[in-house]
Amino acid sequence: MSEGTHSLRRDDLLAEARRRAGLEDFGDPWFLEPLGVMLDSLNGEAQLSKAGVAAHRERIVTGLVNRLRTIDALRRHPEITDEAVDVAAIIVGLPRTGSTLFHRLLTTAPGLTAVRFWEAQNYAPFPGEVRGSPEARRQWAADLIAAMLSVTPDLLSIHPYQVDGADEEIMILDQFFVGTQPEAYAYIPTYSAWLDRADLTPAYRELRTVLGFLQWQDSARRGRRWVLKTPGHLAALDAAMAVFPAARFVMTHRDPVDTVPSYCSMVAALHGAGTDRLDRVTVGRFTARRWAALLERFTRAREARGDARFIDVAYRAVQRAPLAEWRRVLAALGEPIDAASEAIAAEWLRLNGREQRAPHRYTLEEFGLDREGLAELFAAYRTRFITTEA
Repeated sequence: MSEGTHSLRRDDLLAEARRRAGLEDFGDPWFLEPLGVMLDSLNGEAQLSKAGVAAHRERIVTGLVNRLRTIDALRRHPEITDEAVDVAAIIVGLPRTGSTLFHRLLTTAPGLTAVRFWEAQNYAPFPGEVRGSPEARRQWAADLIAAMLSVTPDLLSIHPYQVDGADEEIMILDQFFVGTQPEAYAYIPTYSAWLDRADLTPAYRELRTVLGFLQWQDSARRGRRWVLKTPGHLAALDAAMAVFPAARFVMTHRDPVDTVPSYCSMVAALHGAGTDRLDRVTVGRFTARRWAALLERFTRAREARGDARFIDVAYRAVQRAPLAEWRRVLAALGEPIDAASEAIAAEWLRLNGREQRAPHRYTLEEFGLDREGLAELFAAYRTRFITTEA
């Protein structure tokens, strides 16, 4: 590992987290392995700027502080572990397939719930926080969005950040230093290769604990079922199935020839905030190959298990008739709906259509990509799920 002036050092980060939290116990030390691999890769491959080092330092310390506070809360309130966590569905698919819109639409149903953006940033209450009054954590998340947009104003056209919106629990997994989010922030191919070999079951067990912790914090969630969502679950089908054995997998589909360049643009924007030496072609080509490999592995695993636990949702079908797809998937999940819940969903759609955001602009060429190459890279997936898309 490179140990330059601005390197990220594990012991320093652990000490800073302990200082901020005023706590010592990190619980099961399994997370130290992924943290170490990630730090090696960040220091040795990401070419972080001074600002990038500072941003990753803050991201990592925030995760460690949340861990300390959670272990402390579990010690003081052992009843948290009695919370029954029922995950109804896990939405998964390539990035940019309309999964955010469908996730938020699906969870307007009264019997469902999801992790909110502000909760994903700080899932453990702040010191002195009154249970059920998380205003300081909501403000923290709002300030984070404002800071992100001040550095990269185009981000809002790429992803509709909302403080209270249903969002990706990948942000929680990231605080265990596991998942595809770290590689969205920096060019760290060694970490990506490690992730492909790793057993991610401990991370998903901890995710289940966090979901129970969030239920305990907000008693209105009791009796409601969770809908999880992130493209990063493509990297962890075995772990997700083992930890959430009753969950159905809702797989969103859109032609990778259209989606992958869009995601490359998002990744480049995030990488660019942390390095002065952004190579858009390297980022683009690595990202395309990376997600093609994840998708191929997930599809093979899906085929080995049969299609019974999977619900396919085509992007064009959601565009054409979003409420019809909403009803179809809820019926498959056994979730009752009525006229009142349908009216809520329709109103959400009226207020949250894609046209409410600025267009997202990019080209394939800036990432060293072309349509023919992408079509070949994703040929098997496109043949099965896209050319037959209704």
